[in-house]
Formats: sequence, structure tokens, C-alpha cells
Amino acid sequence: MKQGDLVVRKSYGGDVLFRIEQLRDNQLAVLKGTDYRLLADSPIVDLAVVNDPDSTQASQRVRIKVNESMRRMQQQRPPVHEDDPIRFASASASPSPNSKSNQPFYEMPGKVLHLDGDGNYMRKSMQLYSQMRVPAHGIHVHESQMPELLYRLLPELKPDIVVITGHDGVLKNRRQEDLASISSYKNSQNFVNSVRVARDYEKNRDSLVVIAGACQSHYEALLQAGSNFASSPGRILIHALDPVYIAIKASATPIRETIDLPDVIHGTISGIEGVGGIETVGRLRVGLPKPKWVKPPASTSVTL
Repeated sequence: MKQGDLVVRKSYGGDVLFRIEQLRDNQLAVLKGTDYRLLADSPIVDLAVVNDPDSTQASQRVRIKVNESMRRMQQQRPPVHEDDPIRFASASASPSPNSKSNQPFYEMPGKVLHLDGDGNYMRKSMQLYSQMRVPAHGIHVHESQMPELLYRLLPELKPDIVVITGHDGVLKNRRQEDLASISSYKNSQNFVNSVRVARDYEKNRDSLVVIAGACQSHYEALLQAGSNFASSPGRILIHALDPVYIAIKASATPIRETIDLPDVIHGTISGIEGVGGIETVGRLRVGLPKPKWVKPPASTSVTL
């Protein structure tokens, strides 16, 4: 068994597929979930190497949910040709019931600032933003550095949507009744501090949509701090792309409409136990007439 191997934990019934990040003294392995935002450690004797990840029940269940979420996203905002830098509505479409113009309207999706404590998940997220033609700026940064980074970047980038995610979890050495205390969570306090920075910058929850949290995060504290959407109501593992799914939904929902809460929450891979939120207005705008020169929406990422 070596670093980079795909493994499952025998004592957990192989419920989650992991990759070995580090081996310690040939006795303990540090694991990272391949699909879920989960960091864990395990005795090596409890691990079983997986040679064909597609054959595991855990991967098959996740794949079904991922495909369903992707189908929903495609219906909401189908990808456009690479040479078409901007999406256009049909000639008969109109941005308001009283409009009489027959000219095609163009769409300006909401811009995303995505902070992620995991570099691999951030790359997967940026690929999805690019595929769905959502302008996004992604930064891989440790959770503890997110509040300070947001303080500097929000006035500079002026995003419509902020995603604050990475790794989290309920600490092992705590009592069951301590679940209400934010000190019982690995990174929830860092996420809460980041949300507060975002709300100091823009108090209106419809002007800046904030999506925060990771696996088992303190859902109530994140909402109270000012998040529109947060994880995890049921203190469960969330899929790596759940925050991205919500951000794309917010980016593609017109500002005249509220994001359909049941649709967006049940459309995530983790479902209502993994993600919750409040009524929120979308960030998609339409324009008229067609610009002569348009800079294509870009998705960029950096690592700090």
C-alpha cells in the first residue's frame, strides 16, 4: 500500500472511496475523499486497495447522483459553442412581459468568486464553471486565510456570488451535546469569519449571494453569519461539487426570479441533509441590443 492508492475503509463497509495522501510510520494513513469533501485517518490494516473504482458500490451511487445533477444543470443552462462568447435568447423572447422588441436579448450570468481549501476539488469546480460558461475566479487557499483574502478581493473583483468551501468536520474528541458549539468543528469558525467579511462588504443577501461550508459544517452558524446557502443541516458528508451546483444555479437564475429552493437543494448530490438555504434572487441579467464586441466570460484559478 502506498501514497496515491485508492482505498476504502473495511470497518465502514467501504462507504466512501479515498485516496491515500500520506503514510505515517507504516501504521496510519491520511485519507482524502475522491468525491466527498472529507479528510480522515485510518489504520492501514483497516484499508482495502481498490483497483477498479467504478466497480465499487460507493462510486456507483455517487455517479448516479452526479449524472442527475449534471442533467439538471444542462437543462438550466446548456453549454454554448466555444466561439460564441455570450448566450442569446430566442428572437421571440423578452426580458419583461411588456417588451415589444423582436431583437434577441443577450445574457450576462452572475460572476463567481470561489475560495477552496482543497486544490483538487477547486480544479474540478473550475472545470465545471468553464463547461457551463459561468465566469468564475477560483483560489486555492487554506481555510484560515480565507477571511483576510476575501477582505482584499471583494472590492477588487466585485463578484455576484461567493463560494467559501474546503474541508470541515465534527471533531472526534467532543461530546454529542457539543454539536451546537462551533468549537466542535474543524473549520466552521473559519467559514463563519469569511461569511462575516462578505456581509460587511455587502449586507444585501440578494446583491451578493454567499454559499459556505463543507462536510459536516455548522449549518446554523453559517446562516446566522449571513450565508444564503450553507452545509450541512444533517451534519453529513457533502459532495465536492454541491457548492458549485448552487453557484451555477444562482448565476443562471434571472434577477427577476427567486432561486427555486426545493429544486436547487434536491438537485444537489447530497440533498436536503447536506445543503440548505434561504429565499434568494438570481444573478442573471439580460441586455439589449447585441454588443458589437464582447469579451468572453472567463474562468481563472490560482493557488496561494
